Amino acid sequence: MKKVVILGASKQQSVDAIRQLYELGITHFGENYVQDALPKISSTADTKIKWHYIGKVQSNKTQLIATHFDWVQSVDRLRIAERLNQTRSLLQDKEPLNVCIEVNVDNEPSKSGIQTTEVHNFVKSLKQFKSLQLRGLMAIPNASSDVKETRQAFRRLYELFVTCGTLDSPRWDTLSMGMSADYHIAITEGATMIRLGTALFGPRK
Repeated sequence: MKKVVILGASKQQSVDAIRQLYELGITHFGENYVQDALPKISSTADTKIKWHYIGKVQSNKTQLIATHFDWVQSVDRLRIAERLNQTRSLLQDKEPLNVCIEVNVDNEPSKSGIQTTEVHNFVKSLKQFKSLQLRGLMAIPNASSDVKETRQAFRRLYELFVTCGTLDSPRWDTLSMGMSADYHIAITEGATMIRLGTALFGPRK
């Protein structure tokens, strides 16, 4: 049976809530906003938590993100990758920054992520950055009550993930898809990481 990593989507959650889940075995947590994440990262420095940035990456936040996070799951522009790499390369005590490419799996004009047709070339472009470790793909499909549509979106991403794996990325092992409402479908369609907020923390206040 394949291993699926559970990532706690901890936006707006307290350090105490994060620590409770950590004691239960959750070691990966994701944040959407740098300013909210930094105090949590500092307050849990005594743990083995791996922090993921899962929000849209703004150019003026790349230095902080590259310095304090272990993963960035939302890389979708070459300029952002270049800036993350530049900062990470200056940190001698840090391993390469793990990154996933955010894919606009439904090709929605208003949504973050690169188009599915551009993924292969983007994977090749990222190989130039030695302080980034390319790990896989991430996507947030269209919210839909139609299980069939959701499943098809996850399947498209999985097929793209498999074909990109032939491009000789040494640690191509992460397919981050599925959240509290649809993670069970994502797992059956090949997810290796699911991002859970409500399912772990309960409804946000």
